[in-house]
Amino acid sequence: MLIKKEMVTIKSAAEILGISTSALRDWDKKGLLKAERNPQNGYRLYRLSDLGKMTDKIKNKRTQIE
Repeated sequence: MLIKKEMVTIKSAAEILGISTSALRDWDKKGLLKAERNPQNGYRLYRLSDLGKMTDKIKNKRTQIE
């Protein structure tokens, strides 16, 4: 199975967002950022478009704090 280019692994997603993989797993459990599962191995995969939306939310929160 080919992984679509618009999907990234949990490690890559964490690096893009600047958070830990455990935080991403927690967000997935809470429904804040849902992962899809690779049917062959069960690994979490994240859509780049969803990460972009979450990046905007994170930036907005950080701006409000400052």
